Amino acid sequence: MTSPPNGFGDLMAGPPPTHLPVDPASAELAAGAAPVDVVRAHPASPVAWAALGGEAADAELDPVTVYAYARVGYHRSLDLLRRNGWKGHGPVPWEHEPNRGFLSCLALLALSAKVIGETEEWERCSEFLRDSSPTAYAALLG
Repeated sequence: MTSPPNGFGDLMAGPPPTHLPVDPASAELAAGAAPVDVVRAHPASPVAWAALGGEAADAELDPVTVYAYARVGYHRSLDLLRRNGWKGHGPVPWEHEPNRGFLSCLALLALSAKVIGETEEWERCSEFLRDSSPTAYAALLG
């Protein structure tokens, strides 16, 4: 099928998937570095904040602490997404490994919001995760 003469193509296709660049913090975490040290070295890293939030959740720390780590990671993720062409919506595939920091922060934010009784935030973040990546939703919240 060729593009129509107006050059618009398929207007119903939606935005293309966003593929974030490799996060250098991932290698440090994989090598066994402590998440708090990786956050100090890479404070803009979504994967580092997701690891720190996950560690806090696993240690059953105060859920507000987990929520705070997840929220920082979520906002750092939004900055990164926008710098990489994301326009506020569209797919962010779980299958692309560097996207997992953002998706993990979003899931952790949803879960911790639910725990602290922030129902609107739980619903909004859960829906955002499902819209961004149904695979991530199934893996992290399903």
